[in-house]
Order: sequence, then C-alpha cells, then structure tokens
Amino acid sequence: MMEKTVKRGTRTGFTTGACSAAAARAAVLGLLDGTVPPTVEALLPNGQRVRFDVNDGLCDGRSAHAMVIKDAGDDPDCTDKAHLTADVLRLPGAAGEVVLLGGFGVGTVTMAGLGLAVGGPAINPVPRRNIEDNVREVGTALLASDGLQVTISVPQGLEMAKKTLNARLGILGGISILGTTGIVKPYSTAAYRASVVQGVEVAATTGSDTVVLTTGGRTEKFAMAELPGLPEPCFVQMGDFLRYALDTAVKAKLKRVVIGGMVGKLTKIAQGETITHANRAEVDTDLLAAIAASIGAPPDECAAIAAAETARFAAERMAVLGLIDAFHTALARQVVSTVMGRYPNRFRLDVLVCDFDGKKLAEATSHE
Repeated sequence: MMEKTVKRGTRTGFTTGACSAAAARAAVLGLLDGTVPPTVEALLPNGQRVRFDVNDGLCDGRSAHAMVIKDAGDDPDCTDKAHLTADVLRLPGAAGEVVLLGGFGVGTVTMAGLGLAVGGPAINPVPRRNIEDNVREVGTALLASDGLQVTISVPQGLEMAKKTLNARLGILGGISILGTTGIVKPYSTAAYRASVVQGVEVAATTGSDTVVLTTGGRTEKFAMAELPGLPEPCFVQMGDFLRYALDTAVKAKLKRVVIGGMVGKLTKIAQGETITHANRAEVDTDLLAAIAASIGAPPDECAAIAAAETARFAAERMAVLGLIDAFHTALARQVVSTVMGRYPNRFRLDVLVCDFDGKKLAEATSHE
C-alpha cells in the first residue's frame, strides 16, 4: 500500500491501447512510405491527437514493424515502460479488411464473461476500434487493394501479467490491451473500478450464482478458507468499490453475495457508505458506540468508542471486555440491514468478519 507521505504526481500517461494504436499507425505509414517514422501523431479514443515516439522501425514492403514504449505518467502502473509492438502485414487481394491478432505477451481469453471471444486476444473493444481507426485513417491507399493484418505483442507482457488479476479472469499468457479514453490519470481509480466490475461479471459465468466480495488480500484469503467449495473466479477483491460490485451483481442476476471484511471497512458499509475509501468519509464511531451499547458494553466504554478516531479502537475495547464475538456479530447484522435496505430482495447476503490476523470472528445472513 502507498504510504500517505508519498507525494502523488499529476502527470498523465497513455494506456496500452493508445500505445498499441500509435505503433500500428506508424507501421502502416512505414508500409506506405518505405520507412517507419520516428514519431507519429495518433488518434486517441477520446478524439484527441497525441504525438508518440516510435522505436525499432523496420519495413520490407510487405510488412512493417514499430514499437511505442508506454509512459504511464505518474500512475504506478505495472505496465509502465511496456514495449507495445505492432507488426503489420499486407494481405494481397483482401481489400478493405483489417485483421487484429494478439502476439507474444498479449493475453488469450479462456473464459466467457469478459465481452471478448474465448480463444481470442485480450484486446478490449475500445482499443480494438482505436487500433483499427488509426490503421484505416492512414492506410486508405493500401486498403484499396489489400487487407492489413495487425499483430500486437508485448515482449515483457508475460512477466507483467503476474502482477495483475488476469489469470483469475481467465486471461492467460500476457497482459490485456486496455483503455477507454487513451489517457491514464495518476492513481486512477477507474482502472481498478473496471477490474472489479469485470471480476463480478466473470463470477457470474461460473454457474455457482455467488460472488464473494472482499476488501483486500487478507480478507480474500480468509473468505476462500471459509468457502472452499467455490471456484476461484467467484472471489473478487472489490477494494473500496462496493456500490459498483453490488450493482454489477444485480445486473448479472447473481443470487448470493458474500462480503468478507474487517471492522473498519465493515463499519463504513454499515453506516451506508458505498465507496469505502479512507479519504471519502470518517468512520462513524457513534454507530460503533451504539452497537457496543446494544450488546451491553458499559456507558463509559461506549463514550470512549464514540470519541475515538478508528473502528479498530472499538474492536480492541470489546476484546478486553470479552464482547468481541457479540460486537462483530452485531456489526455484521448492521451491514446486512444497511445493504439489504438499499438492495431489497435482489440477492441473499452473507457477511463474514475476520480479525487483523485473518481469523473468523462472526457472520450474519439476510437468509433468516
């Protein structure tokens, strides 16, 4: 996790999709002119035009090769500095056709639910269109007689993919080519939010009718141990994006949602926050004090909990008083009540609570 003391930059960067489209455009220009240009002005999905540096330009009349190095700006992206490479090949007699393939380091889709063809490359719909738009914009003369085959590859893609959730989503052998605008905003939550939505959509294709939403790695490990019968794609680390995860679960008609968490995030959910980021809202310690009072905690303890800054303080006081299980059960019930109030009769909800060591403390269900 980032330390709060780290100063966050504001320099924007470019998506893998935008860099792929720029490399493809440069390679097509190479086929037209006999040499691949050292820079290229490419069209982004959002309509902007941006100049990219082009590397490794090669051309032999029938095919051309170009590479753009991804600059993620100040976003701590595992695909920063990836070499987005395009090889464009003329297809004689296939006038007007643009064929897009994934080469080494671009993942292959092996599971339904991503909106991409199983067995095809993990190149998302917007980048796919953007690559083709750039190829068609400069390749009109070539396309009058020939088709163009564009193969996108990423030499470091296999290594980079290990730092992503791709394997769990059934994307194997490399990274995904992503991006809806072409621009990466620093510390963009959009990419993570999109991966949460995608994760829930994939969970819906497993046939188990269940998605298990956790707030991070530790709570996921705990939830997996509690629910060993579920296939791995049912588990989605939603981070702070509860609302997006639940809305997607409803849309996908999932019958059961399980939320696994610890006291802090669960308190945020219990108080009705659907984006649970630490900076978005304070923990409602009055709510925790009320929960403590409801299970018989003394008034002075409840007052101390209300005055505290963190939910963890409440949990620690309850432990001292021997009320830890009762407290977390009451909190889990409050989570059920709040969420079901917002999503009445949409799904069955189970809440699993663990401590900071990943040990189970309590559970509650709407199915009573």
